[in-house]
Amino acid sequence: MTSTAAPPGGDPPPWRVLLGYVRPHRGAMLLGALLSLATGATGLALPLVAQELIQSLSEDRSISGALLLMSLLVAGNAGIGALGAYVLQRTAESVVLTARRTLTSYLLRLRISAVDATEPGDLLSRATSDTTLLRAMTTESLIGFSTGGLTLLGTLVMMGTVDLVLLGVTLGVIALAATVMGIIVPLIHKASKRAQESIGQMGAALERVIGALRTVKASGAEDRERRTVHAAAEESWRQSVQAAKWQAIAGNTAGLSMQVAFITVLAVGGARVATGAIGIGALVAFLLYVFYLMSPIQQVVSAITQYQIGAAAIGRIQEVRRLPSEPAVVPAPLPAPGARPATVTFDNVRFRYGPDLPYVHHGVSFTIPARGMTAFVGPSGAGKTTVFSLVERFYDATDGRVLLDGKDVLDWDFAELRAAIGYVEQDAPVLSGSLRENLLFGAPGADDDAVRDVLRTTRLESLVARLPDGLDTLVGHRGTKLSGGERQRVAIARALLRRPRLLLLDEATSQLDAVNEAALRETVAEAARETTVLVVAHRLSTVTTADRIVVMDAGRVQAVGTHAELVAANALYAELAATQFLAASVE
Repeated sequence: MTSTAAPPGGDPPPWRVLLGYVRPHRGAMLLGALLSLATGATGLALPLVAQELIQSLSEDRSISGALLLMSLLVAGNAGIGALGAYVLQRTAESVVLTARRTLTSYLLRLRISAVDATEPGDLLSRATSDTTLLRAMTTESLIGFSTGGLTLLGTLVMMGTVDLVLLGVTLGVIALAATVMGIIVPLIHKASKRAQESIGQMGAALERVIGALRTVKASGAEDRERRTVHAAAEESWRQSVQAAKWQAIAGNTAGLSMQVAFITVLAVGGARVATGAIGIGALVAFLLYVFYLMSPIQQVVSAITQYQIGAAAIGRIQEVRRLPSEPAVVPAPLPAPGARPATVTFDNVRFRYGPDLPYVHHGVSFTIPARGMTAFVGPSGAGKTTVFSLVERFYDATDGRVLLDGKDVLDWDFAELRAAIGYVEQDAPVLSGSLRENLLFGAPGADDDAVRDVLRTTRLESLVARLPDGLDTLVGHRGTKLSGGERQRVAIARALLRRPRLLLLDEATSQLDAVNEAALRETVAEAARETTVLVVAHRLSTVTTADRIVVMDAGRVQAVGTHAELVAANALYAELAATQFLAASVE
């Protein structure tokens, strides 16, 4: 099964992407839109009631009915407006939630190659900051443009019923403002996109520092890194100010156009009243409509500006959707107790991490039978860890085949492949949460007996005994409350709880003391009697008990054999064994 990715280019327009997020909430969105239109309709009726009230006063008729109707319209306008605003804001938050769920689900399916080539802080910014902008885009662009546009159209129709000449004057002013807006809108889009990109860059800079804070402090580099983060923050500020400038110009253009329209209508309307073409009540009603026109025009202008901001955010979100990902799969069950151990074969595998990078593997071939322990040794950069990455399909071979149980891993379902494997990576990461959550992370259905067994096997019982809350003790961010050796043992216990058919240990004993390393060797040897174990090792003590050893150098397999055979027949291995592998470093 191959990885999936959104097609490069040909992305749908931002409004269509937004509609995709809105679709699950279309009922609530429609209700909010209807309430907004009802608010506009009650507002449109007010000038007509005011015209009738003025006419009644001039003719010495009772105005109590008009006053009562006006009061009801004002109260209704406020109540319906508040309810509509709440419904729309709630729906907008739901749209943001939908976008975040969709994006984070995709982020978790990204190929490791895509994650390695991207700044984590920038990805976080797209899932948090960029998705937040969809809130305003939903309420102000999608709903604001439609309801504001309809209200604007309705207002212009009502103005036409009062006086067509004054309507023509008003439309002329609006057309002039629209021309100015047409020039400003593209500038808002460009500035908004740059502002969002700079926020992502700031997030990446900050994540870089926080992720290596101990090294930063130990190196005395706080001030230098502070300047780097502040420079990114200042660039974000500059770009945001640039976007705010164009938004302010757009908003004030709308306000200025309405002031010009009011003055012009007052002058032309006053002349028409003087000539008897219209009455004073009609002029007052028209002026009220001019005032009322401000709200829908501002809605439309805000909708256009927010659309440009949101479109820039959607563009950044869609960039993530174009990164290569793994297909969505249903979690596969873990191997049953006593399941058949796996076999592994590399058939003339060539691999490089990118089209412009050198090859890491140059025709690697070997076969690992079911059951037993196989150790991979060699200098740094030999390609040992890459073997594990190809087996797990974190990366796919550039040429050749990687087979598990005689079946190309490309033909395996991702979930089934990884359910068969237990993997302990070099850094042995421990996640924030309790010790119990970390142990059960790969096997959430494991029972208490299985947990007790694995604690005893990995010699974690003493750790649990001295922790204040036992297994429920929080281990801190990245396991900071545990020692390096304890983190490694937790990672190994986590892998063993999965009852893997294939166990991959990437330098899993590097941080253990001699006593715990010896105990863990016994654990691995015991596991190797029931399953297939592959170990990347830099310690001779780990290798000597292996059933077979694969010697690698410069992306090639130099030799395969036992410790005694290789010491006698392979110069590279003999040299490594003589130096106890201590010169080798983590790849």
